[in-house]
Amino acid sequence: MVHELAERHLRGGRGRAPPPSKASQGRLLCLKGRDARNGSRNSYALARSDALPEGSKLLPGLTFVSDTYYDYENLWHGLTAIVPFVGWSMKNRCVKPKRWILYHQGEIRSGMGSWVRQVVEANYGEEVQMESFEGEGAGGEDDTYCLEEAVVMRHNLGKMGEEKKLKVSDQVRCKARERCGVHGGGKDNTSTAEVNETGKPLIRMTLLMRRVSRSFKNASAVVNVFAGECKRFSGCLLKVVQSEELSFCDQVRVMTETDIVVSPHGAQLTNMVFMERGSSVMELFPRGWLELAGVGQYAHHWMAKMAGMNHRGAWWEPLADGKKECPDPKDDARCFTYYKNGKVGHNETHFASWARDVLNQVRTAKLTEVPSENPNPNPSRCPC
Repeated sequence: MVHELAERHLRGGRGRAPPPSKASQGRLLCLKGRDARNGSRNSYALARSDALPEGSKLLPGLTFVSDTYYDYENLWHGLTAIVPFVGWSMKNRCVKPKRWILYHQGEIRSGMGSWVRQVVEANYGEEVQMESFEGEGAGGEDDTYCLEEAVVMRHNLGKMGEEKKLKVSDQVRCKARERCGVHGGGKDNTSTAEVNETGKPLIRMTLLMRRVSRSFKNASAVVNVFAGECKRFSGCLLKVVQSEELSFCDQVRVMTETDIVVSPHGAQLTNMVFMERGSSVMELFPRGWLELAGVGQYAHHWMAKMAGMNHRGAWWEPLADGKKECPDPKDDARCFTYYKNGKVGHNETHFASWARDVLNQVRTAKLTEVPSENPNPNPSRCPC
């Protein structure tokens, strides 16, 4: 049975799935093929439970089936494929799947990247299987598997409304903190803002660094600029961390304790989902991105909106003398490949002014926060 996004539930009780989609007419989803290189060799069909294909294997319980144009390794791409399922569960009495089946453009995938997998485990538990129809008990390439119950997602975030995205982000944030034993970022949840000894609000700024691709050409110079502005700003606390050195829970903890994250464009910025709503993001790009990257360069603008953050602008390193230096400047696609993983320069005057502006904006926001009856906007009890 292929489920529709319904508020109702099957056979009653918490943790049950809703009725199947009317379009499936009560039939089961059956899958054939496990090709990881050519999706056209994999196929699916709907079949009645009393007329399943001869020799097919029935997989009991609820299965999540994901087909994405992107992948499950990259933090951003993986998260955008996962969150619609989290939203579906939230809408349907927090039901959990027994297994996941992953496709990338119709090609079978055996698993997820470590970060993405831990987001899944935080929400659904470690016992959920990643089914690729291989290993002990698996049949041949032509075996058919039919799913007793299935939820299928093929559009990532495309069909999800803004309010729903915020609620799902809250759930992902809450479950990740729960998994890692992180509570409110060490912040004082009994007041609207922590203050230093002079009564100024504390503002935690984090430089989230990268190595190799899209790292800074002169990291120490960039650190010095932001450290200098932070030092002049009473209440500012600066932390510099290397994203590749952080475990999943380290990332959750660092971002929970961050009011402003400053980082080059890259998958590591997906960790902003663990920050408190209303936190700030400052993003930096190497040469060529502004002119050649297209809409993809705004992925973390969209991420910030989805998670309830304030994207405080971006800085694009300008092309040298405004001219493309790539071998084939008339071919934008190939030219972008030349620039894509370049290192990021810096502009001390601009960075200093930008840092001051954002610090002032965050301080003003903290000073004008209105106390609420529930001073902790992210209660320890998650929606699911």
